[in-house]
Amino acid sequence: MKPAELGTIVPSDFPIETQRRTALAQAVRFDGAPKLMGIINVTEDSFYSASRSHDVEALERAVAMVDAGATWVDIGGESTRPGAEPVPAEVEATRVVPVIEALRKARPAAFISVDTRRAEVAMKALEAGADMVNDVSGLRDPAMMEVVLNAGCAVCVMHMQGEPGTMQSNPSYEDCTLEVTEALLSKRRTLVEEGHPADLIVLDPGIGFGKTQLHNIELLQAGRRLGREEDVSLLWGVSRKSIVGHLTGQNDPAARLPGTLALACVAHQAGIDILRVHDVEAHVDVLNALRPFTESPIHRGG
Repeated sequence: MKPAELGTIVPSDFPIETQRRTALAQAVRFDGAPKLMGIINVTEDSFYSASRSHDVEALERAVAMVDAGATWVDIGGESTRPGAEPVPAEVEATRVVPVIEALRKARPAAFISVDTRRAEVAMKALEAGADMVNDVSGLRDPAMMEVVLNAGCAVCVMHMQGEPGTMQSNPSYEDCTLEVTEALLSKRRTLVEEGHPADLIVLDPGIGFGKTQLHNIELLQAGRRLGREEDVSLLWGVSRKSIVGHLTGQNDPAARLPGTLALACVAHQAGIDILRVHDVEAHVDVLNALRPFTESPIHRGG
């Protein structure tokens, strides 16, 4: 589903707020294939160097991702790779807000996510036109929870053991899948009990965020069982990560696209709702090849 096709999803005589709200809920659900979320890193030090961009380049990449078939564009201004140093909130906001504003003007129907752990950055991003808060810290900050609840926006709650600077030092679990599942569902229940729309909540197991390779594989093998009996939206962020390098023997993230696409096939089979990816066009091709007998393919074009 492309943002430009929203008129085919809900009646055109619905109020614009209702149209957007309905389309937003559908944009976080599997529909014959996972929805694609393109990654825009407005940073100096994200782990995949080719993904780093600034200002005009970031906007050009974001527009190209939407036109290539991405349902979402996720814009972040702070690297959260293992060992990363924090970025001041004002610097982070200065990086992401102009790109969000420009993308909203360039592609008004696009779905935009802000990748941030900070409530003040999330609030500015939502005011600039973002639809989702993607928080790798899983709404640890009560202020972030308040921002999300007040906005009623879509939210992605990710599991992370520790902090980016130290999370890979010695990750340890008694039962990784159980503990990650309980943590995520507990946060989801809290949001719903506070009045947040359940169909706008996405859960992310946090592959590579305070997990060993065995933990990562265990979580991916769990697939939709991560949500248990609940009808939850799930996101996988595996694109070009170390899990792919360990599986394929490729140390350089630039050489990990084939392995990443293989995991996209696993996600498709598992019914994962959203895939967060660096390479939108390649994923569009893979998902189109996998679903000739389901829904209509993901279309490219303006």
